[in-house]
Amino acid sequence: SGQARVYGRVGTLLEIGTGFHPDLNGIENIFLNGSILGMKPQEIRANLDEIIAFSGVEKFLYTPVKHYSSGMTVRLAFSVAAHLQADIIFLDEVWGAGDQEFSQKSIAKMKSIVKSGRTVVVISHDLNILEELCTRCFWMERGKIILDDCAHKVINSYKESAKRHDYS
Repeated sequence: SGQARVYGRVGTLLEIGTGFHPDLNGIENIFLNGSILGMKPQEIRANLDEIIAFSGVEKFLYTPVKHYSSGMTVRLAFSVAAHLQADIIFLDEVWGAGDQEFSQKSIAKMKSIVKSGRTVVVISHDLNILEELCTRCFWMERGKIILDDCAHKVINSYKESAKRHDYS
């Protein structure tokens, strides 16, 4: 419980295919999802080539999304969200569902977004991703904050706790 004051534009990628319609093709879903995320049509058009190239699903853009694999859907959804000029982006670990090459490309994109001064909030159990992307971490259990500190300290404390409690 609580509240947050948000100043600026927020973008999310919290679930595979959120905002995608299975009967629409990739291009149509880029426009649909971009609109749901708050992008204006001219903003989507201006970024369309970049979104498509980043996704790596160029050959399937005119195929209905219902025929995409979950990895292809994640690629396209992440590509749209990553090109939203949001001040704050929420990502859960679903975006890491793609192959190794796409995962690395996605991490690089998130790093560039952070370097540009925007905020990326990563919700994940993947300690490697957290170590690579985050400067600050919250360790939470049952909705309560256990530790709030620099990423390195939180991750090390979590690992020590996992060893003591045999979470592995």
